[in-house]
Amino acid sequence: MIKFFRRIRQRLLSENPPAGRAGKFSKYLIYAIGEIVLVVIGILIALSINNWNETRKLRNQELKYLKNLQSDIELNIADITEFLNSGNSSIESANKVLDYYEGKPLEDLNDLNYHATNVYVWYRFTIHDNTYQELINSGNIAIISNDSIKNGLLNLQALYNKLKSEEDHFRYDMEVLMYEPAYEMLDMNDLIKNFTFQVTKGQAGSDVTLSRESYEGMLKNLKHKNGFVMAVYEHSKMNSQFMEMKDLCNSLIEMIHQEINSEKQ
Repeated sequence: MIKFFRRIRQRLLSENPPAGRAGKFSKYLIYAIGEIVLVVIGILIALSINNWNETRKLRNQELKYLKNLQSDIELNIADITEFLNSGNSSIESANKVLDYYEGKPLEDLNDLNYHATNVYVWYRFTIHDNTYQELINSGNIAIISNDSIKNGLLNLQALYNKLKSEEDHFRYDMEVLMYEPAYEMLDMNDLIKNFTFQVTKGQAGSDVTLSRESYEGMLKNLKHKNGFVMAVYEHSKMNSQFMEMKDLCNSLIEMIHQEINSEKQ
């Protein structure tokens, strides 16, 4: 491109030769100015190409992050769905145990044991956020140019921290109201074997005979009953938070999908 401009300048000088000493000076002046202009144009073009290359590199890096974020969020959606199902199952079981506390005849010890143990078995949720943590720890969060995606990621972390606080509360209730009384009233070995046998449909555990006396005693323990009441309340609350997280995850997936596809258009 610079050679092209130089040819034009030389052609103009050759077609309009200046006269005398003044003409030679003018010719040299025009030549010098022309060289300066060409150098400036060359620098600007080089800077423009360099900036374009840097922008392209950053965009490619951003797209890589977005794809990794999408993978993390898809894993979160799958796990959240599983936790929602588990929470609903625990709520259903806790309500069935409370029916026994409210006077339902204790005709099937296996049924009571299954639903009580189904509430005892509980796990904490762990978010998949390796890519987000990498963005934060490396200081690259600003590379995400879409503010809606960036804010969505920050909001997802805020919801996760809120859920962690609720889990801590529930864990305390489980330990004080559920586990401590159960350890004193029930034979854990029989409880687990019987529950495992029912869950696996006889493939594991054993169909042990449960102690009616132990479970009748359990149904007289108000502290333990309150544990099942709190299980219904807190699983309902956590499920509400899970739903909020799942909705946000789905929204993020859609925004990331659009951002990645915009690059292909």
